[in-house]
Amino acid sequence: MEKKSLWSFGTREVVYAAIGAALYGVFSWITNFIGLPAAGNVALRPAVAIPMFFGVAFGPIVGFISGLVGNIIGDFLSGWGFWWYWDLGNGIMGLIPGLVSAGITSYKNTGTMIKVEIFVVLGAVIGMLVPALLEIPFSGIDFKTAIGGYWFPAAITDIINGVILVPILMVAYDAVAARTGR
Repeated sequence: MEKKSLWSFGTREVVYAAIGAALYGVFSWITNFIGLPAAGNVALRPAVAIPMFFGVAFGPIVGFISGLVGNIIGDFLSGWGFWWYWDLGNGIMGLIPGLVSAGITSYKNTGTMIKVEIFVVLGAVIGMLVPALLEIPFSGIDFKTAIGGYWFPAAITDIINGVILVPILMVAYDAVAARTGR
């Protein structure tokens, strides 16, 4: 696996970002109807692993676009409307794991997996904290509701989905890349 520039963004990355956004949008739409009990408009979405993985595999910009645009697509398909701060948070959730992408030389390295897992957790924590806090001025909720009703349930489920599914996607991608000589 070749080392790449962290912030490179050319034709190839545009294609990857579009694929990531489309996959995230459609797969999140499929599970958007599974709301979490006692959580404000938070759904169980295993698809959050897609922008996280796309960030790790193709860089933070690709992860950010996959999360931001993919969330817009998923919300549109679900009839939920446009919530720019949640779209931004989903973008951040893809960007942060992408910060490790330049240093990855092998997905089979245990140290790499641990580093990716740490950044997946950070991505979910920060990515969901930003929009949860922005709910306070934009929706008029209090801090306790923002944290307990939005951030905590969203971050916990996104962490669980990301920690389990991103390594699986990494191993699968590595196998495909090895077969195709990439």
